[in-house]
Amino acid sequence: MPINLRGKSLLTLLDFTPMEIGYLIDLSRNLKAKKRSGIMGHALENKNIVLIFEKTSTRTRCAFEVAVFDEGGRVTFLTNSQMGVKESIEDTAKVLGRFYDGIEFRGYSQSTVEILARHAGVPVWNGLTDSFHPTQALADLLTLSEHLQRPFNKMKLCYLGDARNNMSNSLMIGAAKMGINFSAIGPPSLFPEKKILRAARQSAEESGARIEISDDISKVVGADSIYTDVWASLGEEEKLSERISLLEPYQVNENLIKKTENPDVLFMHCLPAFHDDKTQIGAKVKEEFQLDAMEVTDSVFRSKNSVVFDQAENRIHTAKAVMVATCGLV
Repeated sequence: MPINLRGKSLLTLLDFTPMEIGYLIDLSRNLKAKKRSGIMGHALENKNIVLIFEKTSTRTRCAFEVAVFDEGGRVTFLTNSQMGVKESIEDTAKVLGRFYDGIEFRGYSQSTVEILARHAGVPVWNGLTDSFHPTQALADLLTLSEHLQRPFNKMKLCYLGDARNNMSNSLMIGAAKMGINFSAIGPPSLFPEKKILRAARQSAEESGARIEISDDISKVVGADSIYTDVWASLGEEEKLSERISLLEPYQVNENLIKKTENPDVLFMHCLPAFHDDKTQIGAKVKEEFQLDAMEVTDSVFRSKNSVVFDQAENRIHTAKAVMVATCGLV
């Protein structure tokens, strides 16, 4: 059955069927192979893309820009718009929709990207909100398929830490859609929102996936991948002391890796990671809390199990696939 995603926005993976997600992963893989072969593309030739950023970024901005350039398109990086200040989100969407062929948004509220999509008249892509990070989840699915080389329904993915953040939400949805057994493991006060969990479990019923939410670290037994994220997301830095006391028992360290009983278990992280004291925040944490690392130890981060930089590279290929599929010349 042919897949046609032209004109479709990517706000959350909940809006995509397993077949559509599989198509985007396959397209990502093909575009990656083309780039590795040194073949420049033309799927975004004469296309203008605007990238709207409320939050700071390394991978999202660079991935989208390189992806557009690789396929012959043009990019505007926008951080100082009047959106929501002197001009409504709706009016901004209507203006940018006349200027551009696609809009990426990275910011705080999920409602902002939804309003943009409702009124722009062109595809809108969620580069991260407080609720979801779908382009990262697509990159993670591609990374899992590359390293495990077996069907998704033969995989177990465990997420450790803040289980109600955007990464846990998006991984849980992606896993549920694709049939991956998924466990979110963390303190009960940071369990996923009931609405998002309910939606993921509905998808899991169709795919055969098992979705498990627990505070029990022993649930990592048999995991094919251990995933974690920062303990305080962008905009939550003032909660760091509280989060450290809550999440320190869920740190990914060598003992936790051993608990999986899988010497080849993958370690995954969306980055940036606080695995040492070589950042301003890492140095502050070491000074104030006597911690050499937060969500993952340096030994695990740098181990043979770690595929974090493969994930980072795959951000380019999945961002490219999303744009090519929804507004490209294919």
